[in-house]
Amino acid sequence: MHINMLKAKLHRARVTHSELDYEGSCAIDSNILEFSGIREYEQIHIYNVNNGQRFTTYAIRAEANSGVFSINGAAARLACPGDIIIICAFASLDEKELKNHQPTLVYFDENNKITHARHAIPVQAA
Repeated sequence: MHINMLKAKLHRARVTHSELDYEGSCAIDSNILEFSGIREYEQIHIYNVNNGQRFTTYAIRAEANSGVFSINGAAARLACPGDIIIICAFASLDEKELKNHQPTLVYFDENNKITHARHAIPVQAA
C-alpha cells in the first residue's frame, strides 16, 4: 500500500508576480526549489491565505536568489502580488519508506527570504 505524504511545504511566501498570459505553472526561485527538494515540473498545491483559494499546478524554475513566486496562466486569477501563499508537494510512499520519512518545511519572511526550516510541525498546547 502507498500513502500520500507531505514531501515539502513552503510556508507563507509572498506572491511576487501573477502572469495571466503565461502558459501556466508557478515560477519559484531555483534556490528555494533546491533547498526544499521540489523538482521542476513537479505537481504542487497552492493555498492562498488572503482569499482562501486552493489550486494545483506545477513548479518551474525562476532566477536564483530572486525571491520570485510567480503564479502563471489561469491560476493568476487566484493570486495577486503581495498575497501570502503556502505551497505543498506530496509523495506516495510505501510502508517501508514511511518509517524514515520527514517532510521539509521551509518558512519565509515578508521578503521571501528563508527564515528557518524544520522537519516537523511543533505540537501546540491546547
